[in-house]
Amino acid sequence: MSGVLTSMRRAAGRFILSLPEPIAVRIVPKTFGFRASEVPKPVLATPTPVRLLVAPANYAGQGHAWARAAERLDGVGGVSLTITRPGTPDFPADAIVSETVAVRSKRWIDGQRRAVRGFTHVLIEAERPLLGGAFGGDVRAEVAELESAGVRVAFVSHGSDLRLPSRHAEHERWSPFLEPDWDLAPVLEQTALANAAVLDDAGAPVFVSTPDLLLDRPDATWLPVVIDLERWATTAPVLERETPVVRHSPTNPVIKGTALIEPVLRELAAEGRIDLRLESGIPPAKMPAAIGDADVVLEQFRIGTYSVTAVEAMAAGRLVIAHVSDQVRRAVLDQTGLELPILEADPDTLGTVLRDVLADRERFRELAARGPAFAAAVHDGARSARVLAPFLGADRDIRPLEPR
Repeated sequence: MSGVLTSMRRAAGRFILSLPEPIAVRIVPKTFGFRASEVPKPVLATPTPVRLLVAPANYAGQGHAWARAAERLDGVGGVSLTITRPGTPDFPADAIVSETVAVRSKRWIDGQRRAVRGFTHVLIEAERPLLGGAFGGDVRAEVAELESAGVRVAFVSHGSDLRLPSRHAEHERWSPFLEPDWDLAPVLEQTALANAAVLDDAGAPVFVSTPDLLLDRPDATWLPVVIDLERWATTAPVLERETPVVRHSPTNPVIKGTALIEPVLRELAAEGRIDLRLESGIPPAKMPAAIGDADVVLEQFRIGTYSVTAVEAMAAGRLVIAHVSDQVRRAVLDQTGLELPILEADPDTLGTVLRDVLADRERFRELAARGPAFAAAVHDGARSARVLAPFLGADRDIRPLEPR
């Protein structure tokens, strides 16, 4: 009798799964891992001559920011799509779908495969599949389908997706990849190698979000990260309090070097020299207030580059301290004509640098005051739009960004 019941259950299960997905999901949502209401409509192209889709990572909100920046080019419309993973911060996007839905929902996959043909250009972030479970997540197959449909494809790498740990460890004394017990390093090595192979096979244009990645992809083009200047602007004074607020808010403590700098920060705080704010996991919506309340923002001390947080702090006129390699500083100067206004320090020198700041506040207020102009010149979206213009076949003239 139990065998008969088992056969009946299996038959019922096969029947349910044969039903149209919206019906089947309502009957057995646990089997699919999502509810029918969680399957969004496909993201559609804008009614413009050039139609850009940026997807699927949107790390630090950059996919969405680049899509908006591209719209400053005449005739270009940009749309951002984020395929979210559990535990990742929420950043704005034009369309958002969970990775579970993107991988498992045939309705979403089929709809998005049709919709993506309406775009003229696609910028694939972090070598991740933008069509979810289509082709089993094979990005090469996605590129082939897009190009066969007449869609031009380019890639943009954000950081750990392309940065090769073994190469980084050769160049950077403070590289986190020198840590013998960091289990993630071998995984990142294999990921970077696999992603580099995808880029090689695709033969499409490659952009990188930070200049240090040019070491990993010399033929790539730097696409500066973009921020909303008004969101970070503040009139709060810098280094005028007797005990300045020093903030370090690492998204990844290993990468940022938190453990290496924390002892000297605790020492200075114990002496009453600084008011230390060491916090992780601050929601993106609360970061402008957190950074605006600081005098000094400590960014990262192991990778040798500067990231979105540093740009946001510069836009707020805060004194930013980080370890930025000579290669990155040269690349910024060569491509923008501007010196990067970030005070150099590494884990060995940070204590001395902070004491110098406390002893000569006026000098370092002047350095902090250069931050907003640098952020405006390099990271307001206009430069990024011009960088994208050749790929998009657009004129480099910049127009004001229209609200949407």
